[in-house]
Amino acid sequence: MVFHLFLLFALALDLGFFHRRSEVVSFRQSLGWSGVWAFLALGFGAGMYHFSGPEAGLAFFAGYLLEWSLSVDNLFVFISVFSFFAVPAALQHRVLFWGVLGALVMRAVCVFSGVALLDQFHWILWVFGVFLVGTGIKLAIGESVPKDPREHFLVRQITRWFPFTSVYHEDHFFVRENGRRVGTPLLLALVVIEATDLLFAMDSIPAVLGISTDPFVVYTSNVFAILGLRSLYFALAGLISFFQFLRFGLAGILVFIGCKLCLAPWISVSTGVSLLVVLSCLVLSILASLLAKGRQ
Repeated sequence: MVFHLFLLFALALDLGFFHRRSEVVSFRQSLGWSGVWAFLALGFGAGMYHFSGPEAGLAFFAGYLLEWSLSVDNLFVFISVFSFFAVPAALQHRVLFWGVLGALVMRAVCVFSGVALLDQFHWILWVFGVFLVGTGIKLAIGESVPKDPREHFLVRQITRWFPFTSVYHEDHFFVRENGRRVGTPLLLALVVIEATDLLFAMDSIPAVLGISTDPFVVYTSNVFAILGLRSLYFALAGLISFFQFLRFGLAGILVFIGCKLCLAPWISVSTGVSLLVVLSCLVLSILASLLAKGRQ
């Protein structure tokens, strides 16, 4: 019950602070709130470690680090989408607010569906494992930022059946023009972000399930990573180019967990080792990025 109340407090804090904000958040504010979410996640994980045991606590920290690192990759998508649709800085908060709400619902569905599948079909671990290895390799050799968000299948279908205006109308997703209800570019930006998050969930949920199959651990690690994502976006939006090698670290994490799932019947990897690998890949990729940027 204490954990549930703590989670509800974090949700209320996040939604209460960001709801209806229309001004541009400063770098210092964003960095401060990013620290707040990291501190809350640390406190939640410490509580799980103390009350639920070391295994649950370490699983939460490993899952949180994994989800946080994969969420950082989302920042590239946010920047691309906001830039492509020319979303004013003062309106980006509104898109991210509703985007996070949608992400929390979608992640809950994905987590509990994934756990249910594992309970019924244990062999699906191999499917998840092969999928994660393939995703990691693709991430290492490919690009994660969409070239043209309007070419997204969902966007093409919506614009085909529903009229849209070409200009923004303050912070509205819908307006009336000539007596009919039409969407604004802000709605299109939200659709792309929600659709992209669903695709990221297809990668991240199997990865976390490779660390723990406890739905509470998996979902809470997702929640705390997502709650800090908006603050992290405004704090790192101007610095994202410094993390040019982060995708290689993420690729290494996905390949490791994929191999762990495929070899689970024969080789057991402890949660502590998984946490160490996740943390090492993150630190090494970030250090490599900073060193390369410094030389440039």
